[in-house]
Amino acid sequence: MSPQVYRSTRSDKPKESSFEDVVMTGLAPDGGLYLPSEIPKLPSDFLDTWKNMSFNELAFEIMRLYINEREIPNDDLKDLIKRSYSTFRSPEVTPLKKLDDKLYLLELFHGPTYAFKDVALQFVGNLFEYFLTRRNSKKGDGEPRDIITVVGATSGDTGSAAIYGLRGKKDVSVFILYPTGRISPIQEEQMTTVEDSNVHTLSVKGTFDDCQDIVKSIFGDKEFNDKYHVGAVNSINWARILAQQTYYFYSFFQLQKQVQGKVRFVVPSGNFGDILAGYYAYKMGLPADKLIIATNENDILDRFMKSGEYAKQQEVGVKATYSPAMDILISSNFERLLWYLIRDNVTGGDDEKAGSVLNDWMKQLKENGKFVAPQKVVEKARVVFDSDRVDNDATIETIKHVYSTNPEKYVIDPHTSVGIKTSHRFIEKDQEPIQYISLSTAHPAKFSEVVNKALQGFEGYSFEKDVLPEELKQLSNKEKRIKLIDEPSIEKVKQAIKDELKF
Repeated sequence: MSPQVYRSTRSDKPKESSFEDVVMTGLAPDGGLYLPSEIPKLPSDFLDTWKNMSFNELAFEIMRLYINEREIPNDDLKDLIKRSYSTFRSPEVTPLKKLDDKLYLLELFHGPTYAFKDVALQFVGNLFEYFLTRRNSKKGDGEPRDIITVVGATSGDTGSAAIYGLRGKKDVSVFILYPTGRISPIQEEQMTTVEDSNVHTLSVKGTFDDCQDIVKSIFGDKEFNDKYHVGAVNSINWARILAQQTYYFYSFFQLQKQVQGKVRFVVPSGNFGDILAGYYAYKMGLPADKLIIATNENDILDRFMKSGEYAKQQEVGVKATYSPAMDILISSNFERLLWYLIRDNVTGGDDEKAGSVLNDWMKQLKENGKFVAPQKVVEKARVVFDSDRVDNDATIETIKHVYSTNPEKYVIDPHTSVGIKTSHRFIEKDQEPIQYISLSTAHPAKFSEVVNKALQGFEGYSFEKDVLPEELKQLSNKEKRIKLIDEPSIEKVKQAIKDELKF
C-alpha cells in the first residue's frame, strides 16, 4: 500500500482514505485513529542531502513522502509551509540550545502562542482553509458551502494553538473545551481573549479526560457530524503528527554540526503525540539511539513500558500536577504505536487482523480500565523507547537547578523540567558518550505559579522582567469570552455548539 493512503487503527476491513479526508474528519468512523499502514523510507543519501536544509525545506521533503502530489501540488505545499512558519519569532522556527556538553534543548515555543503545538496547528489551520477553499470554488450558485466545525479538548496549550491557527478562517468554526480551573491563567487568557467571531471557548467543570471523552462522543454522533461537519485539531488528527516530525530531523542535523555520536530524544509526554512524531522519524530512518518518554505523576506510559499493563488507575483519578498539560489518564495517540507493534509482532504483518486485535484491547480498556499487552509487544516497544517518571518536587528542583547553574539564568517551564530531569537521570547511568536532545515544549511565562514557586527565592529574580513577554502582559487587560458548562455533559456541549452556529 502506498504511504499516501490511510486506514483506521481499529478497522478489520481494508477501507482506505485520502490525506484530505483524514485531515478534514480527524477521527475515523469506527472510533480509531488514521495512520499510514506503511511508513515511507528516507532517500538513501538523506544524511548528506538534507543536512544543510532549512526547517521549511525539511518540512517539504518529509511531508511530500506522506502527501500525494495529486492532492497538494508541490508549489501549493511549499506555500502552505511558508505561511505556517512565517508566524514564528525565530528564523530557525525550532532552534537548538546547548545546556551542557551532553544535553541540548529543542526550543519549540517560538510560535504565536508560545507552545510546541503551534508547529503543527499553524499548518493544520492552513490545510483546513486550503481544502475548504478548493471544495467551495467548485460549487455552483446557490449550492451550500462546505464548512468545518472544529471541536477540540485541551489541557492548556492545544486550545490556544488551535485558536490562533484557525482564527478568522473562512467557513471554519472552532470550539475548544477545557477543564475549569485546571489550566494556567495565561493559557485561559490566550484562548478567551481572541475576538474573532468564529472562535468559541467552553469551560467544562471536570477533568481534561472528561473533555476529551465528550469530544470523542461528538465525533461518534453521526447525525450531529453530518449536519455540522466536525473536524479535529487534537493530536488525533494525523496532520499534527506529520508536521511535528520535521523538528526531529532539524534538531538532529543541527546537533551533528556541533558534535558527532549517538543521539537520544527526551520528550515530556501526555497524549503521546509529540513523541509519536519521533517514532515515525525513527522508523523512516532517522538514526536516533532511543526515544525517552518523560511523564509526570500521571504515569500510564511509564507504567506500560515497565510492566506491559496499560491501566487507567481509575481509583486514583487524574492527579493535578505542576505540569498540567500532561495530566491525563489515557494517552490517545498510544494506540497508533500499538497498531504497528501488533501488526508487526502479533498478526504476522496482517493489517486487518491488527485492527481487530487493537479494537479488542480498546474494548478491554473501556470496560475494565486496562489491558495487558503480550511480552513480545512490550519488548519490541523497549527497543525504541525508554521512560521515566518525575514528581512535583523534582520538577521544582530542576527549574531551580537550570536557573542557578546556567550563566544566562535560563528559565524553563514545568513540562520542560520533566524532560530535563529525565535526561539527567539517563545521563548519570550512561556507560558511553551519548548526546541528549530534550524537547522544551512551552514558554515558562505560561506557568507563572510554578515558575515563581521555584525561583522566587533567588536574589534579583523577577517574573515580570525576566520571563513574561510584553505580548502576554497585555492579555490580562482584554475582555474574556467564555461559556461555562457546569458539568461534563455531551448534550450540554452539543447544545452550546448548536446555539452558536444556529443552523
